[in-house]
Amino acid sequence: MSLTCELDPVLDDEVRDGVLALWTDVSNAGGAVGFVPPVTADDIRPDLEYGIAEVAAGRRRLLLGRDEDDRIAATAFIGYNSHRLMGHWIWLHTVMVHPAHQGKGYGRTLMAAAESVARTLPGVEAIRLTCRGGSGADHFYAACGYKEVGRVPGAIRVAPGDDRDDVVMLLTL
Repeated sequence: MSLTCELDPVLDDEVRDGVLALWTDVSNAGGAVGFVPPVTADDIRPDLEYGIAEVAAGRRRLLLGRDEDDRIAATAFIGYNSHRLMGHWIWLHTVMVHPAHQGKGYGRTLMAAAESVARTLPGVEAIRLTCRGGSGADHFYAACGYKEVGRVPGAIRVAPGDDRDDVVMLLTL
């Protein structure tokens, strides 16, 4: 089983609906992608539309992963820095793999594809991302070569009395 990654897919209804369904499923499975379950597609749609608008404006790119049945199974948004002193690194946002495909290597394939894209971007020397502490995501990103470079204790409140660290990670290219 493999994941096929595509950069800058046509943002048609199939892609929009597929990413929305993926984001909803990942969130409801407890994935740390900006929401806490339970959520509906209507809860997530404004964030997706924001991401799509950023792509349309040229400030982000969409990396889309499809499974062997050509279904949308993984995504990441690659974000450019608009600050003139930070153009030498990019952001990786909303990295997710469908729960049905976790443990199959899809996450590593997606991260390798993001790194490959970054290496083609003029002047880009690093990829930066943040993740929710306590989710295990930091261990996954470390296994992909990222180093923890910062941590804000308790910055993410997932529920009353349940605050998580915001972990900053960097991959130098």
